[in-house]
Amino acid sequence: MSNILMVVTAADSLALADGSAHATGFWAEELVVAHRDLTAAGHTITIATPGGRVPTVDPGSLTVENVGSKEKADELRGYLGSIEEALSHPVALDSVDVAAFDAVVLPGGHGPMADLASDAQLGAILTAADAAGTVIAPFCHGPAGLLSAVDASGAFAFAGRRLTVFSDEEELTGGLGENTPWLVASTLRERGAIVEAGAPWTSHVVRDGNLISGQNPQSSEAVAKAVVEALAS
Repeated sequence: MSNILMVVTAADSLALADGSAHATGFWAEELVVAHRDLTAAGHTITIATPGGRVPTVDPGSLTVENVGSKEKADELRGYLGSIEEALSHPVALDSVDVAAFDAVVLPGGHGPMADLASDAQLGAILTAADAAGTVIAPFCHGPAGLLSAVDASGAFAFAGRRLTVFSDEEELTGGLGENTPWLVASTLRERGAIVEAGAPWTSHVVRDGNLISGQNPQSSEAVAKAVVEALAS
């Protein structure tokens, strides 16, 4: 079985366009589904964050309004509780030996916009992983982390690559709306990525070689399945 590095945001706040602070973190469903399904497939997961800081769950990701039912919210809380030891003791990105991992998975939440998008250590990890053909799987807002992968001249490592991400339409109609500080999909396009959007709020996964990406929380299971299949091949 494979060793998987799960890179999780350590941000708990995002500065919005109007200057206010938005409480954020990782999106519960995305981390839970990816961790659950990849572990169930027999893989070993190491959680890493910038500075080894303990990650925060986005409070909005556990509300009945966003989750759909109290039962599902309780299920997500229960799973997070079951992996509390790993979440409470993440490794620091600057201590990661990327050669020790077969895949790098990046769940979302708005947190990655605040830290992972500009984290030089993550950029080095992703650049090395991509060069080695290691599976890289960001989804929802997780692809914001790809923006960290730039060389000394500012060239984006994933320019020309096909991927998907939380769409501008989803952000503006069901995310942070007009108060979003920046649009991840538009920014990735501006940097040269080929962003492919599916219908809003439906599962959509794009695979381009070792890069596997998902559009939104609804894509969580499909991303995990694609990673399992990629590792098996």
